[in-house]
Amino acid sequence: MRQVSVNSLKVGDMMGRTIYSGQGRVLLERGVLLTLPYIARLRELGISIIYIDDEETRDIIIEDVVSEEHRREAIMSFEQSSEAVRLGKDFSGFEVKKAINNVVEDILYQKEIFLSLVDMRSFDNQMFSHAVSVCVLATVLGKALGLNRENLEALAIGALLHDIGTVKQPKQLIHKRVPLTSQETSLYQTHTVNGFEILKAKRELSLLSAHVALQHHERMNGSGYPRQLIGERIHHLAQIVGIADFYDNLVNGAPGHQKMLPHEACEIVMGSAGTLFPQDLVVMFLKHVAAYPTGCTVKLNTGEIGIVVDQNKSLPMRPIIRVLAGDDTLTAFVKAREYNLVENHTTFIESILV
Repeated sequence: MRQVSVNSLKVGDMMGRTIYSGQGRVLLERGVLLTLPYIARLRELGISIIYIDDEETRDIIIEDVVSEEHRREAIMSFEQSSEAVRLGKDFSGFEVKKAINNVVEDILYQKEIFLSLVDMRSFDNQMFSHAVSVCVLATVLGKALGLNRENLEALAIGALLHDIGTVKQPKQLIHKRVPLTSQETSLYQTHTVNGFEILKAKRELSLLSAHVALQHHERMNGSGYPRQLIGERIHHLAQIVGIADFYDNLVNGAPGHQKMLPHEACEIVMGSAGTLFPQDLVVMFLKHVAAYPTGCTVKLNTGEIGIVVDQNKSLPMRPIIRVLAGDDTLTAFVKAREYNLVENHTTFIESILV
């Protein structure tokens, strides 16, 4: 399985992973052979990258730390909760806890976790996918930091619902990917306090989850909002969700800025150590995130084109590459050979091809 740009898809390519809508419905199922109408629909939905299965990369397994069923349940839980808030109705905190419990169980079951799966996001499911992705990232980090089960669940719920305060904001603001005006920035920043008020009222949810929503945009150096808290005045769980949210917004875009490639986002997260986030938190986070996700296509300094087939967890910037072609086209597969970039010291990745 490998990542392919939607613009590079061909008729007959086989879907490698299922794509879901914001309501958790199946948009396109794994194993489906793509037709021209399907490809056109993917473009209409705003999906830029999908996974496909082909003979050359079928042995590349990209495992999710959360099952497809439990990820879909979490998406549906967030969608139902946010829709209720939008309509001024109550939502079931117990249903949220049920969905989150399954996510936490999946993550606790894993021995060594290294996140290498890229979301296939559409215009429709962007907000929901972001919520679940931040939930997974934060829970993985919380587990690595040794949080107990109670705090891990409070963290995961706060992470899933961290942006619940944006629900009543204009959609054009939430989807804007160019710099916001000062008025738009002020409006957007109200989502932290609004989210706190919404979650604080849910007696079945931990107050810690509400504080995650309130503080996830606070930064160590006081540059965050809404209260410009400094250092240890920011709750530890909020810092965990803050770095997960920061990273996911970098790789998938957020109000005010475009998305970037994972290795670029990792460099920015690395540069935030000691200023925006505690250094030990940044180091631990980067130990669990692939700078070059498995299945992505890369160009090496040798001029060769290859696919990332596996990771070196001790050195995430130096994965294992299977060379497929000698040019940029990927049209002519050659006899595969692999470079372990930990062992091949003079070979490095020049760029990700999308």
